Amino acid sequence: MSNKKGLLALSPLFMLIVFIVMFTIYSVDKGKNEPNLSLSVAFMLSSIYAIIISGGLPITKRIDMFSRGAGAGNLMLMLWIYVLAGAFAASAKSMGAIDTTVNFTLHYLPSDMLLPGLFLAACFISVSIGTSVGTVVALVPIAAGIAHSTGFNTALMTAVIVGGAYFGDNLSFISDTTVVATQTQGCAMKDKFRVNFAIVAPAALIILIIYFFLGNEISAPTTVPPVEYVKMLPYLIVLITAIAGMNVMAVLTLGLFLCGIIGMATGDYNVYSWFSVMGDGVLGMGELVIIAMMAGGMLEIIRENGGIDYIIDKMTRKINSKRGAELSIATLVSFVNICTANNTVAILTVGSIAKKIGDKYGVDNRKAASILDTFSCCVQGLIPYGVQMLLAAGLAGVNPIQILSYLYYPMAIGVAALMSILLRYPKKFS
Repeated sequence: MSNKKGLLALSPLFMLIVFIVMFTIYSVDKGKNEPNLSLSVAFMLSSIYAIIISGGLPITKRIDMFSRGAGAGNLMLMLWIYVLAGAFAASAKSMGAIDTTVNFTLHYLPSDMLLPGLFLAACFISVSIGTSVGTVVALVPIAAGIAHSTGFNTALMTAVIVGGAYFGDNLSFISDTTVVATQTQGCAMKDKFRVNFAIVAPAALIILIIYFFLGNEISAPTTVPPVEYVKMLPYLIVLITAIAGMNVMAVLTLGLFLCGIIGMATGDYNVYSWFSVMGDGVLGMGELVIIAMMAGGMLEIIRENGGIDYIIDKMTRKINSKRGAELSIATLVSFVNICTANNTVAILTVGSIAKKIGDKYGVDNRKAASILDTFSCCVQGLIPYGVQMLLAAGLAGVNPIQILSYLYYPMAIGVAALMSILLRYPKKFS
């Protein structure tokens, strides 16, 4: 593929990135806080442009291509999670589950320990369940509630959970990224874990220390309402069933009905007001659903036009050393992740190519698997149109762009992984 054609195929993505940067810079100015400055506009304009530049095809074929991506099976599954998460979060809030859990946390955890405590909880849960999405669903509403009660920055509190969620997504033995990375590189999970842990553990420790210092800025309320322990049951059941390995949709459905039963038993709502609350929660996820579908459609057009193949071809041409091979694998999976907004798909797409590069230049397959997993998790944690970010933003009631600058852990593991390549660390696997 020619440079001109390849760059044209990728140009909708470049346009989207420009919009995201513009929105981020604009939102930093407190005097220009536009509530309607939404990612949906960026994706709408980029999607229209993607359809326009898909030359050589009738307009109906281009729209069909876009629609195929927007309605992909894995995307529809995520939209179901959005809907259930919205209904569950609204039901839990209306019957007092979030307030009660927040009050419990404020009762038993010192205010200066709230940030590191939430980060450690997110790390533990994500390692246990192996999914960043499940961790976000379980903890972001609680974190947002604590932020509201203490007057702390909601975006920062949300980012703490998102960061901890990627700790487990990157390290857990049951994470889909771990499974795919080890399978494509032909190494054992325990060996990949050893390499991974040696790279990201220092980053996690540094971020934990940062949260200790930032936590000093939190002032807990002087009076905390009493804890109604029965109302904590939905969140407790959600956490237990998630850790036990139950499907995230089943977990959310169980939590939703438990909220309904407890809420009606305690008189917080009747069956009709519960239905109304669920409806509000589902509608509150509307923009996220739209963004996710437009992202899926636009990225499908980029793929069909050869954008991903172009990246792979360019990234594999000029490798001439072991360190260069590792950097190429890292760059390759990062670019493809940006194009697909799915770290598992990114690893699947480039896994076999990474294996060939690694074998040719003597890259340890355990190190290659670690590079694939860590860089994909880093990028997935930093793109504002990723599933996890959109879900976290929706549950916390903030713009995804507001969360970006506080994502310390995804940034830290990216730096740690890059240094591991440049400094040939860990020595045994480099």
